[in-house]
Amino acid sequence: MAKEFMWQGKSEEEIKKLDLKQFSLLVPARQRRTLERGFTDYQKCFLKRLEAGENNVKTHCRDLVILPMMVGKTIRVHNGKEYVSLIIAPDMLGHYLGEFAHTRKNVTHSAAGIGATRSSKAVSAR
Repeated sequence: MAKEFMWQGKSEEEIKKLDLKQFSLLVPARQRRTLERGFTDYQKCFLKRLEAGENNVKTHCRDLVILPMMVGKTIRVHNGKEYVSLIIAPDMLGHYLGEFAHTRKNVTHSAAGIGATRSSKAVSAR
């Protein structure tokens, strides 16, 4: 038997029924303050597109808190170079969109280049 998902003591169906005021009481203080201040014009436009039923919506809003209305949708968040596709899961609630679209990659070095000294060529490349 699969374990039912619970977030802050509420099931997924109960979470989707919450309005913004009730949801803000369940998130940490930083996110609560962000929600109480209200949304920017760009964020409002993005949320209207999501409410209209659009899927795979592109956005530069990395500072938008993930809301219950976003669960199950595909959102493409800009990471500075390209759009990273995110499928919003219930356990992402209360986090920011930017947390899931990383802006930096791990650095991997190859062999020493042209003009490198003999000592630097001897270093093993892992």
